[in-house]
Amino acid sequence: MKRLEEASVQELVKSTKPAIRVAWLGHKSVKGGDGITTYSREITNELKKHGLKVLFFHQYVEGDQETDESIPLPMVQLFHPRMQITTPKARKELLNTLKNHLVDIVHVSVAFSTLDFRLPNICHKLGIPIVATFHVPFDKRISVWKGITTAIYRAYATALADYDKVIIFTDVQKQMLINMGVPAEKIEIIPNGVDIEKYSPGRGTFKASVEAKTLITYMGRLDPEKNVDALIRAFKDLNLDDSIKLAIVGGGSEKKSLEKKFSSDNVIFTGPIADEKSRIDILRSSDIFVLPSSIEGLSLAMLEAMACGVATIATDVGGDGEALRGAGIVIEPTELESQLHLALDILLSFPEFRSQIAAYCRDRVVSQYSLAMNVSKLLDVYIELISGRS
Repeated sequence: MKRLEEASVQELVKSTKPAIRVAWLGHKSVKGGDGITTYSREITNELKKHGLKVLFFHQYVEGDQETDESIPLPMVQLFHPRMQITTPKARKELLNTLKNHLVDIVHVSVAFSTLDFRLPNICHKLGIPIVATFHVPFDKRISVWKGITTAIYRAYATALADYDKVIIFTDVQKQMLINMGVPAEKIEIIPNGVDIEKYSPGRGTFKASVEAKTLITYMGRLDPEKNVDALIRAFKDLNLDDSIKLAIVGGGSEKKSLEKKFSSDNVIFTGPIADEKSRIDILRSSDIFVLPSSIEGLSLAMLEAMACGVATIATDVGGDGEALRGAGIVIEPTELESQLHLALDILLSFPEFRSQIAAYCRDRVVSQYSLAMNVSKLLDVYIELISGRS
């Protein structure tokens, strides 16, 4: 796609009367702030600031609490929160809303539900272009996780080929999808972006509240592919002073077992923290951020930590290695515990080097992974598709 100048995009968006109407199918949770939830919240908020009208559809399962004006679509949840079956009532409600609100474009944050596979057909019958952001993580190496994620990519490839545009985060993802039959001209690489004003260096209060001299932080889901157990073992193997603490921020399937096995004076489990200001406070309080995942797409938590000026260590999986290389410390997932041990030891032993790495991390996000850049490119996509429709 030919890139429009940012000023031209702004003029096109502002001159569109009535305002561009976007139906967004995404994720909203009152329980936590994982990346796929954050993506929907941050992008839609920014689109509204640019003058677009956003109808936010989200998954609703019996027992959920409603906190805003977004539109819940009834779902049946399977064994995992991300495994959602769309009900006939939800499909009908979506179809009627798209018709009645004269929507200009639909954008779905995939994986959303079983509706992912039917949305292109629904939208095209109504004459509405549709965009998908494909969040499913991936692994480049021969591993069990690669086998699982490759199978998911293949399952989605046929449906993705029917979308008007598919947004992914890296060249590796693009090539995978092309090899599986998704037309190259339908794929746009738009990396995740962070609000660099909101996520910025500052003095947090969390470190003092847990009586830490130095704070290492993990923030994300506590599920097997995140390898939080390996991080805690590497941390404990260093036999550090109690004033050096490790904060594990998040919830997930392994939370209870990790707490039972590893809770101590210098390993702190906060549980999931939904409040964004509290998460920013923790990141600003942190000296080191670690993401030891086996698979990723492009971690927003990692980018947020980098934006807050935190020296960052992450595995070379998904798009994380590409985003961090040359700014932080990138480690091999095949030698996880030994490399975690070494990387932590280096950053703890050399505080001046740690400060330099922290500054590099901040600069990398500002120059290449800001939310403003992300939304500008996304508006290019919208304008191209809406113009083509007319």
